[in-house]
Amino acid sequence: MSHYAGPLLTRTEAESLLAAHAAGASAWQGSLDLGRSKGDVALLAELWEWNGQRYPYPSKLKDRTVYYWDGEAFEPVSRFSGSLIKLVPTEWGAPTFEIDGIKMLPTSKESPFDDARRKVALVEPRGKVVLDTCGGLGYFAACCLESDVARIHSFEKNADVLWLRTLNAWSPDPADPRHGGRLQLEHADVSQAILRIADASVDALLHDPPRFGIAGELYSQLFYNELARVLRRGGRLFHYTGSPNKLTSDRDVPREVAKRLEKAGFKAQLALDGVLATRR
Repeated sequence: MSHYAGPLLTRTEAESLLAAHAAGASAWQGSLDLGRSKGDVALLAELWEWNGQRYPYPSKLKDRTVYYWDGEAFEPVSRFSGSLIKLVPTEWGAPTFEIDGIKMLPTSKESPFDDARRKVALVEPRGKVVLDTCGGLGYFAACCLESDVARIHSFEKNADVLWLRTLNAWSPDPADPRHGGRLQLEHADVSQAILRIADASVDALLHDPPRFGIAGELYSQLFYNELARVLRRGGRLFHYTGSPNKLTSDRDVPREVAKRLEKAGFKAQLALDGVLATRR
């Protein structure tokens, strides 16, 4: 799917634009790509103009929602096909996303993009072939690209998440010539797709699965054995687990994961909000 190039509006930016128009200003400057850049907008009587295109002034927009122009109106970046999936703005610019109201990326202390950058740094992607098992919005992939990865192969199972990526200005576009074809994004279930990846063909691994209750197969011994098979000796894996409360869940998921990875052939240790492991 091609990436969207039109304006992205949040309630904050829309209210600022409308206030400038109400005050009689002829121009407004702000961000229409979720904080990636700032641009100038011409304010006309009935329409506003940006990048050579004209748009109607938005009506009242909801908080915690990103809007895009669908050719006729500004619509929320959300879909419902079994689950409600939506792009959610953050104070940091880079958005997170939610599935049925559950936030999928950490945003309380820093940008989800900066969070991804710290985790990607643990596997040192420069010049390497990286497997990104659960691509999500593509922040791991974007950080690998900015770190001069040789090639990154990302899998994403959910078609609606892939659609969110085409609208999110922070999600990398595999077709962008600046990436030189280094990002391969595949719509597939990695628990099955990994079976066709060759032995020891990957230099580093990034594994950011949904929580255990949703995707238990991605925490299984069988899957960890496959991760060990495709990763060369000495290669690093970062496995996001989150930090579930052991007292309320009666489980220590990070330590359970570390034990299974050790059994699969890794040397594992707790790191950040997950597990960092090296293939023995």
